[in-house]
Amino acid sequence: MKITIIYDNTAFREDLQSDWGFSCLVEVENTPKILFDTGGNGKILFSNMEKLEINPLSIEEVFISHLHFDHIGGLDEFLKINKKVKKVYLPSSMGLENEVVLKKPIKIHENVFSTGELEGIEQSMAVSTKKGLVLIVGCSHPYMGNILGTVRKFGKIYGIVGGLHEFSEFELFRDLQLICPTHCTQHKTELKKLYPQKYIEGGAGRIVEI
Repeated sequence: MKITIIYDNTAFREDLQSDWGFSCLVEVENTPKILFDTGGNGKILFSNMEKLEINPLSIEEVFISHLHFDHIGGLDEFLKINKKVKKVYLPSSMGLENEVVLKKPIKIHENVFSTGELEGIEQSMAVSTKKGLVLIVGCSHPYMGNILGTVRKFGKIYGIVGGLHEFSEFELFRDLQLICPTHCTQHKTELKKLYPQKYIEGGAGRIVEI
């Protein structure tokens, strides 16, 4: 699998624009390309896509973690440009024609899973790889123990990529092999110090391949 961070508070590549929000492209073999969240600004989203040589028309599905503006700000513009999107996975309805509202943990493709809406606000995605599940999170508003516990229903977790907000119960990550905090994560320094061999810097342009 391959995760390309398109939109983030920081830029891993100097030619990309940083902005408050998050979006990444998730590519899994024999699975439609999935855009995870859309950042807060459509112009920045498309500008970074162009520089990353990502064709928006090649994306068939969108997965929205939660309905905060920094994660859906680019959605309207994206759907106007890419009218071929077959499904938009949401934790709560937005009244879209092609929306699929996910309230409970579910398999959405052979190797792709959703936690469903947790604690009334947010869903996360998990992708099965040979090394285990890779968890992709938007902001981690629900309790991290709840997110991890839900994902473990689908298998062993290998790593996590995405926003970790105020998460500070670092021992919950002791069994993970990859930690790539992005966006709203407040304790990046502590995570890097505790898990230097597992830690990967995020930022727009960072590519994680498993």
